[in-house]
Parts: sequence; structure tokens; C-alpha cells
Amino acid sequence: MSRLFLLLLTLLLVRTGFAQTAPTSLNATLDGYEYPFPVRQLPLKLEGQTLRMAYMDVPATAKTNGRTVVLLHGKNFFGAYWRETIKTLTAAGFRVVVPDQIGFGKSDKPDLHYSFHQLARNTKHLLDTLGVKKAIIVGHSMGGMLATRFALQYPDATEKLVLENPIGLEDYRVGVPFQSVDQAEATERKSTEESIRKYHATYYPHGYPKAHDEWLLPLAAQTHHPDFAKVARANALTFDMIYQQPVSYEFSRLQVPTLLIIGQDDRTVVGKGLIKDPKVLAAMGQYPELGRRTAAQIKGAKLVPLAGVGHIPHLDAPTEFRKALLAFLQ
Repeated sequence: MSRLFLLLLTLLLVRTGFAQTAPTSLNATLDGYEYPFPVRQLPLKLEGQTLRMAYMDVPATAKTNGRTVVLLHGKNFFGAYWRETIKTLTAAGFRVVVPDQIGFGKSDKPDLHYSFHQLARNTKHLLDTLGVKKAIIVGHSMGGMLATRFALQYPDATEKLVLENPIGLEDYRVGVPFQSVDQAEATERKSTEESIRKYHATYYPHGYPKAHDEWLLPLAAQTHHPDFAKVARANALTFDMIYQQPVSYEFSRLQVPTLLIIGQDDRTVVGKGLIKDPKVLAAMGQYPELGRRTAAQIKGAKLVPLAGVGHIPHLDAPTEFRKALLAFLQ
């Protein structure tokens, strides 16, 4: 092949989102790593610190239906991994807002007290700034905990709630031994591409897809940057947030139409590596039962179980995920 042909092919693949690879070193805010849609910054002031919260605001690509969907990422991810879901929703007439929460992705990584209440308030402030009075809130993994907190804090601003394999369906404090933030940070500082890959592989019980590297490599690249100490600290603080602030006792308080999409082969437990008793470990992370129990607690909730699917249905089983999502929204 000629060099010109290869160059044109590369440009085409990058344009369509299939060829981008993360640089070998990325700072705390992933500078130099391109998101699939333009990224904007919302200024915030928290605990005396001036911060920036990154987000994508993607308009409908078909006739607009006047509705907005907010997509909330998981702990070990960032907003860009919603790329294909964004395309599906905008093609169906929705405006889609995708924030990187403070402490994640292209947003700042401050050392402060992280809470789901504050992240929900930040998200509400973003929607207020964008003129969005009511939105459909979709949360994956940790984003499911945040989406639940948002719907509880701001029911009038929540049109519908979608929880995709959310963590927090059980209280991790019951079975996972406590560790201090300093202990968690020390563990985070030891992260390597190999250790991150080993953990991400647990999201796919039937084999790790090579395509997932697109969402793993940016995180691995951060371990090679001087900023990684800042990232590790934020990771530890947000782990403590998940551990200390369960939502599992509050699902019955939800008053908005709710959909749970649950990959049935998911066995995610936050802090799984800290559990030494095999009986305790075996009893936790049972998503089929957790999904049924949670749906029963939420008045009128709809449960869509996806057989043979792990922790990330929108990547692992995108067709089934989009079908369930659009059916609920439309």
C-alpha cells in the first residue's frame, strides 16, 4: 500500500472512532486524548478549590423530540465509552449530555471529600447551566449509584431513571473489610497496565474483547505520567465514597419510572480483593438476585435481564442494550 493510502485510511478510521489509540503517557485530565464529540468545561468551586468539570453536549442528529438523556459513567471509565450509545440516542432525536464527574476522565482530580450528593449537585448545576429542566438519567456501574442519588435529590428534574448493572445494589460494608483512604491510595499507586487489564477482564466473564482496549489504554497511560499520584488519590477517595455511602437502603423511595438492565453473568463486588472468607465472597455480587430484589423495591420498576452478559451491557451486548433502552424511553 502507498503511504498516501495508509494516511487516508488512518484519517478515516480516526474520524469514525475506530483507530484512536491512547498516547503512552496521559496527564490527570487526559489532555491529548480525543473524545468522540466536542468537550466543554463547566467551572465549579468546591471546598475553596476552583475546578473544571468536563462534559459533552451532543445535539440530536434526527428530528429532535425535545428530550434530554444524561449518561453517567462508571468508576473505572470516562464519558467517551458511551460513544455508540450517544449515536443511538441522538439518531432517535434525543439531546445527550455526558459529564465526566469531578475526579474522573477529563475533569479535575482534586483532593477533597467526595460524595454522591455533591456529584449529583454538580450534575444538576450542569443541567441548569445548559437550560435542561428535566432529563432521563442513565447510570452504569458507579454511575448507577449516582443516578439513584440524583433521582432521590431531584425527582422533579428526573423524567426517567435507567440503571445499567449498577454497583451499590448491596451494602459493601457488610462483607468487604474496611481500608483507610491511605491504604487504598497505596494500592492505587501500584497500578500498571497489567493490573488494570486483569481487573477489567472481570467485566467480561466470557472473554476479554480486544476492542475494550480503547477504554483501558487511556487509564493505563495515566500510570506513566507524573500526575498519576493525583489520579491515584482521587481513585482512592472515590472508592471510599462508594464504600461509605450506600444507596441500597433507599430504592423504595424512588418515585420515577425506572428501568434496570442487568447482565446476568456479572459478579462485580467493589473491594472484592479485600474479602478473605470464600463464603462471604460467594454470597456477594449475585446480580441476578440483586436485580430482582432491587426491582421489587422500586414501585413500577421494569427489569430486563440479559443472559450471558457481564458488567457492561452497552459494550458487551450493545444491540440488546439499545433495544431495551429505546423501548423504555419511547
